Amino acid sequence: MYAVPDTLDVQVGSIVRVPLGGRRVRGWVVATGERPKPGLRPILSVSGDVAAFDRQLLGVLRWAAARYIAPLSALLAKASPPNVGRRTTSGAYPPVGDVPDAGIPGLRAVGSGRGTIVVSGSMPDAALAALVGGQASAGRSAMVVAATAAEAEAATEALAARFGSRVVPGGSRLTGAQATRSWVAAATIPGTIVVGTREVAAWPVTGMGLAVVIGEGRRGMKDKATPTVNARDLLLKRAVVEHFSLVLSGLVPTAEALSRTGDVLSVDARSWGLVEVVDRRNDPPGAGLIADVTAAAIRATVAAGKQVFVFTDRRVTTMRCIRCRTIRRCANCGAAPGGGSECLRCGASVGACVDCGGRRFQALGAGMARVVSEVGRVVGSATVGEVASGRQVVVGSERDLPGLRVDLSVVVDADGPIMAPTYRAAEDALRLIARVVAAA
Repeated sequence: MYAVPDTLDVQVGSIVRVPLGGRRVRGWVVATGERPKPGLRPILSVSGDVAAFDRQLLGVLRWAAARYIAPLSALLAKASPPNVGRRTTSGAYPPVGDVPDAGIPGLRAVGSGRGTIVVSGSMPDAALAALVGGQASAGRSAMVVAATAAEAEAATEALAARFGSRVVPGGSRLTGAQATRSWVAAATIPGTIVVGTREVAAWPVTGMGLAVVIGEGRRGMKDKATPTVNARDLLLKRAVVEHFSLVLSGLVPTAEALSRTGDVLSVDARSWGLVEVVDRRNDPPGAGLIADVTAAAIRATVAAGKQVFVFTDRRVTTMRCIRCRTIRRCANCGAAPGGGSECLRCGASVGACVDCGGRRFQALGAGMARVVSEVGRVVGSATVGEVASGRQVVVGSERDLPGLRVDLSVVVDADGPIMAPTYRAAEDALRLIARVVAAA
């Protein structure tokens, strides 16, 4: 605890400098009004004039600290700007004008009521503009959270073209000064539209009426370092405490999202195109990564002058028994151990094939370079490259999916993500493969 000098004006959420040992450190005010006790050291200064949180957001951050077993200070830092936040002279935006219709029955009422709606399918730009524009026209703020910086930047550009300066970017690619300007606008000006990656989910937003999470089940929504906060879960809690509407969008909704809502809207019914599953159990040993029927489809697409995307998941590679041609798996939990002798999921020892006892295995997946090489044998090496090469046939991973549009998409070793060493592998694999399919 610290004493507040009469010369300083602090409130819950104020960022302050306080003495600690022989140092001056940053701190946050989480409570005020108690009678000062003798011997308390005084707060030295207040950093900026914008509070990093109010009592409602503080309650959510306390909940997150308990949920993710993290110090409260780590969560308070997520709600704070990188630099000192100071109010700007501009306090209002120009009128919004006409707001387009979302074109999706059921989304028209979002924002006027309270609750969570799950959208199954791709969120069209027009629907997103209608959602946030409706809030802005009523003087309320909105937040859009995307799974990757590229998707956040695309959404920022599209919305800024329609709503101008009230659209502010947020995310990991901004400089400290840029992020602080956006943070101050969100915290102080009603009608602001914040668009960013998972970092903005903890930002204070004045008059928030709506948050939209695009790709709510994606790995990009969860911090990789401790505390591993999930932006979707944080906003689910905030929506209840702060009383704003929440839209969770994704090709394959998560169990968490479905369990928190009674409303599920399906849009973009063509998200799943024509899908052919290639059964490779009859392929002879040494057939390589690309099956004959897959090679024929790639050749036909190239001959027609169209684009092909070949997807490989470099995290997990499944192995096939050469004798019986079934997938090598752990007898204890069923996960794919790859070429190792120990299951990465349950730690059990893995040896011979559980079906026939064979001990020789063939890899069905591989890294980028090998896949490029094998596809090059099908259509010629000059036609194939990684996504950045711009060639007619490109090979990539999950990081290349945002914004990708091709005529044929191929998943090499679909068993790999399905049998990954996580207990949610099947659900995550379905979500991933759906994105690959939707690229075509």
